[in-house]
Amino acid sequence: MKIEISKKLKLKIIQPNSKFKDHRGTYLETFNFEKFKNNFKNLKFVEDDFSINNQNVFKGIHGDNKTWKLVSCVYGKCISYIVNCDEKSKNFGKWEKFILSENNYFQILVPPKYGNSFLVKSKVAVYHYKQTQYYQGMKKQFTYKYNDPRIKLNLFSKNLIISDRDK
Repeated sequence: MKIEISKKLKLKIIQPNSKFKDHRGTYLETFNFEKFKNNFKNLKFVEDDFSINNQNVFKGIHGDNKTWKLVSCVYGKCISYIVNCDEKSKNFGKWEKFILSENNYFQILVPPKYGNSFLVKSKVAVYHYKQTQYYQGMKKQFTYKYNDPRIKLNLFSKNLIISDRDK
């Protein structure tokens, strides 16, 4: 695996290096405990979740104060927006966007107190979360509106499909 640090929020971008493609399809290793533990010693992932959505769906800005998330788009294409939601931080409201897709296989390591959100750009996309805490439901999470003036998220999309929670 190759690990890079993002420019703005200093997030870890993980690029799996075990890809195999041929006329039948693709084989990809996205997590290997032995390789991962050497780079992320204190993280223990306990749950995997998938979100399957149609084009123009916007999910989030959600998170909590305990969970680390390793996020990726395993099918289709998403723009992932990661937001510093720590209201005590001088960097509160700063965000960074990443293109996650079946073509690049990038994974973003999202720390606690950071919001995770994404916008589906392909006809359908499958977004994957690997988490260090068991999901406790939306009442145990923080949620920020996509148009919160303190965050100033630029979605550059007109026909957004958004849940009542995210409005």
